[in-house]
Amino acid sequence: MYKHLKHHYLTMICIGGVSALVSCGEGTPKSPVVKTDSTGAPVENTKANSDYKPAFAGQTRIGSVKTVTPYDYKVLDSTLKSPWGITNLPDGRLIITEKSGVLRIASTDGKLSEPITGILPVKFAGQGGLLGIRVDPDFGSNRMVYWVFSEERPEGTLTAVAKGKLSADEKKIENAAVIYRATPAHKSDLHYGGRIVFDKDGNLLVSTGERSDLETRPQAQDLNSGLGKVVRITKDGQPAAGNPFLGKTGIRPEIYSYGHRNVQGLAFNPATGDLWETEFGPRGGDELNRIEPGKNYGWPIITYGIEYSGEKVGDSLQQKEGLEQPVYYWDPVISPSGITFYSGNGLPEWKNNLFIASLSRTHIARLVIENNKVVGEERLLAGEGQRFRDITEGKDGALYAITDMGKLYRISKK
Repeated sequence: MYKHLKHHYLTMICIGGVSALVSCGEGTPKSPVVKTDSTGAPVENTKANSDYKPAFAGQTRIGSVKTVTPYDYKVLDSTLKSPWGITNLPDGRLIITEKSGVLRIASTDGKLSEPITGILPVKFAGQGGLLGIRVDPDFGSNRMVYWVFSEERPEGTLTAVAKGKLSADEKKIENAAVIYRATPAHKSDLHYGGRIVFDKDGNLLVSTGERSDLETRPQAQDLNSGLGKVVRITKDGQPAAGNPFLGKTGIRPEIYSYGHRNVQGLAFNPATGDLWETEFGPRGGDELNRIEPGKNYGWPIITYGIEYSGEKVGDSLQQKEGLEQPVYYWDPVISPSGITFYSGNGLPEWKNNLFIASLSRTHIARLVIENNKVVGEERLLAGEGQRFRDITEGKDGALYAITDMGKLYRISKK
């Protein structure tokens, strides 16, 4: 019945005359900084979309926490055009992607460079464009930059990974080349995934989406498809040594984990070294997962969400043997995009907490995680009314966040 499923740019839908929150645009009151270390009522008090029961206590709607340490936030710039990815340069400046295909460098006081040329053409439509970005761990010596983008191919579009060298004058990317394509291509402009991180061995982990359509959705479970996966590749785009399916017949060797819907958050926990991700559910069922190699994270077989129409997803299963449970889920959705763990010393109570850029609920979610379980949740900057797209910790210990409306924020101890 539905070829292209709606995605996380919708605000309200009306079903049977009743308006229901699907994803985005609903602001929440600004949360003041309250000096308390107690756990209060959950931050979410809106009715869930379903009556599904969590698999374990604390898997959703955990008690709230409030930051005790006074902190400030300010807008450094508001002229960016649909920024999508942000990361650090070794000198502390920030490099930012804009979906239309523009790359810029920003100082930590908000001064933007002119557009950097040399980026490969992107398919700028829907959720597609210039997406996640990282610089080489050896950038100081090789000046290499890696990015994810939606690429147009004869058969449709796909998630691609490219690399190139930032010129000495920082005006262009030299010798840009695609190193990986998540095939098959498909005629859709939804669910590209698009985040990218380096692991401790210098390999790249990249998220791909299952492209949203009912016909491509099952490929999240297909080990001979690049859709709905987290892949682990070398700097040249080859399957990385130690991958869980390396050498196995009929399975793509670059696959690291599978059963994903649309992963837009990837980050390593500095305390444990574990890889964590956030991914979009449909109507309800946004997930936080701790990623282990070779594991199946369930989509579309299990989910805590329902279809945007209000119908059940598949057989309406939330748990099944052999499929991983999310560490945490949200219903209604928050539309979780970029994530980062805080490792600085500026706000000690934030140490090793996870910060999530929330699009539809227009806040930054702070999660306190202990023993791989969420034990507290807070909403920051909720009064700003911004669709937060990505967030990173700067070299100076501050958090830097970008929004769909073009703003660059700095969040730090007062």
